[in-house]
Amino acid sequence: MSLRSRGVAAALLVLGMGSGLAVFTPSVFAKDPAPAGVPAVTNPDWKPETFELANGMRAVVLPDHRAPVVTHMVWYQVGSGDEAPGKSGIAHFLEHLMFKATDKIKAGEYSKIVARNGGQDNAQTSFDYTTYYFRVAKDRLPDMMKLEADRMAGLKLEEKEVLSERDVILEERRQNVDSEPGAVLNEKTMAALYGKHHYGVPVIGFINEMAKLSQADAQAWYHDHYGPENAILVVAGDITAAELKPLAEQIYGPVKRRGDLNKRAWPEVEELKASARVTHADDKVRQPQWSRTWLGVKDGDVDSEALDVGLEILGGGATSRMNRELVQGKGMATQAYAYSNEQFARGQIAIGASPAPGVSLGQIEKASVAILDQFLKDGPTPEELTRAKSSIAASAIYAHDSQVAMANWFGNALTAGESVDRILGWEGRIRAVTAEQVKAALNKYVAGKNHVDATLTGPKGAGK
Repeated sequence: MSLRSRGVAAALLVLGMGSGLAVFTPSVFAKDPAPAGVPAVTNPDWKPETFELANGMRAVVLPDHRAPVVTHMVWYQVGSGDEAPGKSGIAHFLEHLMFKATDKIKAGEYSKIVARNGGQDNAQTSFDYTTYYFRVAKDRLPDMMKLEADRMAGLKLEEKEVLSERDVILEERRQNVDSEPGAVLNEKTMAALYGKHHYGVPVIGFINEMAKLSQADAQAWYHDHYGPENAILVVAGDITAAELKPLAEQIYGPVKRRGDLNKRAWPEVEELKASARVTHADDKVRQPQWSRTWLGVKDGDVDSEALDVGLEILGGGATSRMNRELVQGKGMATQAYAYSNEQFARGQIAIGASPAPGVSLGQIEKASVAILDQFLKDGPTPEELTRAKSSIAASAIYAHDSQVAMANWFGNALTAGESVDRILGWEGRIRAVTAEQVKAALNKYVAGKNHVDATLTGPKGAGK
């Protein structure tokens, strides 16, 4: 998958404890609070090293010796997609509660201790995973790892703290979803696209179900999912596996397997039986928006790279077809885009645009679909193919500047079921994509397929 598959235009919700709610919708270009990267591992410093502890915890080390700093992430292979009916929001709720008390520290002390040691910390919940992150100077790493192991093994969920934090996530829902028109539309789109599948339920949860989450619910979620055998440790920075492994064995090694972790058994995503249209109108909207979304592919699918390249050509940037024709050429749109987002289960393929003043949503939809249909018929030109591959490869180069980007990339991919070897082979597969593969992949998932059209309008349906 490309940088865009995990970053700026992913049509999903990723919830972060430290940075609040980051909403990625088909109609908003936002920056990921923990930006994803692309593993074109040409710098030998980034060559990953792996090991596994006796308790089942897997580890990946990404050496980067430019500064005496390390980025440490623990990825639990559980997210909102694993929630039982009626318990939506519990994955994100437990993420918040992981910052409460253990036998060794008081509630709320975790982040303060990290800060006193000159570090930063954060956490995120998605459909597929929950991850906990800190970045510190290398010499502080052992003490911070002890904090992480402590809450992996001995979180104390006192009723007073649980109920107080439940009020926090309810307010988060009200402020960052219910009062944000783009987020409301995104929920409608995902519900229409996925139906009864887990991805049709928002990561943050439905507010009526969130309000009923209890201490017992949180304790059960923690007990059923938070153990070393369900965790992947990713550390990027000024360290090697030879240095990290003894630390991990000493600190994480004593954490016992739970032995009864619930295993992921998701139903297949069902094909849409018919196309659908969802709308949302809000007085706060000043820029109408339109998008069309199809079911895409799972992470690691054989068509993954061809879709990435094809959608880069169609709407990935300033030189894309949609941008050249709709924004720069005809002046019909203020922005236009296309992307493929991949997840543990089938992700999304989407195109979208925001009309310029005086242009209706109907006109922008018709013009966008015409560009898509022509692309499905003709496929990419040799020049477009070369340019798209170069653009995607450039994303990989930029990603190497960030430990967080590299750690986030590997963690995302591993929790979605990819192997380290497959991650390392990504750049080669991108460069090998042919025009015929691009055309075939897009036609396979888009041409004649049912989809969801979504429109966002302002006062009195302005922009229709």
